[in-house]
Amino acid sequence: MRYTHSNSANVTIHPSQFPDVIQRQLIAALRRGDVPPKFLYDSVYQTQKWLNVHQIHSPSQIDQEVNSVYDSVFDFGFNQVHEMESALIGLGCGGGKKDAICLSKLKIGSGLLHYVPCDVSQAMTLIAREEVGKNLDFNKIYPLVCDLSESDNLEEFFDILLPFNHKRIFTFFGMIPNLEPNLILPKLFKMVRKDDDLFISANLVPGENYQRGIENILPQYDNQETRDWLLSFLIGIGVAVDDGDLNFCIEPEGELLRIVAYFRFSRSQVIRINNETITFESEQPLRIFYSYRHTVNTLNKCLLEHDLKIIFSKISKSGEEGVFKVKRSV
Repeated sequence: MRYTHSNSANVTIHPSQFPDVIQRQLIAALRRGDVPPKFLYDSVYQTQKWLNVHQIHSPSQIDQEVNSVYDSVFDFGFNQVHEMESALIGLGCGGGKKDAICLSKLKIGSGLLHYVPCDVSQAMTLIAREEVGKNLDFNKIYPLVCDLSESDNLEEFFDILLPFNHKRIFTFFGMIPNLEPNLILPKLFKMVRKDDDLFISANLVPGENYQRGIENILPQYDNQETRDWLLSFLIGIGVAVDDGDLNFCIEPEGELLRIVAYFRFSRSQVIRINNETITFESEQPLRIFYSYRHTVNTLNKCLLEHDLKIIFSKISKSGEEGVFKVKRSV
């Protein structure tokens, strides 16, 4: 038996999140001068900091109309699913609140549902498990810790965790902005079968002027809560907050714009991770964070380039949040 009660859980760890792999990736990334997104969610402390940012600044938390956007897309997507045995796989599950809404639309008490909360953070998978476990039997929840950007064999893990005939529904909420499109979208295409459903969300740039729109939303990132969250990573590797300055800017990346946060060291630093040392010189920048902000058109173009097609979408009245049902086009 997988679980005995809500306080006891088996968690599957993908090799991409084994300690030796994580350490090598962190050392290599710091030497390149950037921090992969997954290291911002690595500890329980960082997870709580991120949840605080999400609670205060996420459109889905501060704009009640955004929840109706999710409801509309789920209602459209699940017309034919109610009587089928189904598995919801939450890629980048976060705190699991949106997955819980999704499952409620699938008649969460029917006994035909299973849930895989999947995240780089073990703490996140367990928080999502608790959230969904309010209404779904814990024995049907299978937490999976993995790095999507470093995983090429997740299909095998899903087959092990879900060894029965079922409809698969993937959610990919809030992840598009923080992963390189040309890296993650081919992996999504490979992961999703022709008859699977994929639901994604994206924070969008409102208005018709892309540059001005992203300038207007910069305060959603450049604020005290987000700074506290990002700086918690540096504190975790031995860098003091006053060892430099954290600054946000807008950068072009191909046809897209993204918001980027750099920590610029004010004095030389030597960071030690086990037996390895990484040196930063005074004025050297370390990229800690980036977030692509799409328009509906840029997102649709990126998806089509990787044979993924938007079937249905709903955009919030503010224009800052979009939810999309996506299918493979080939």
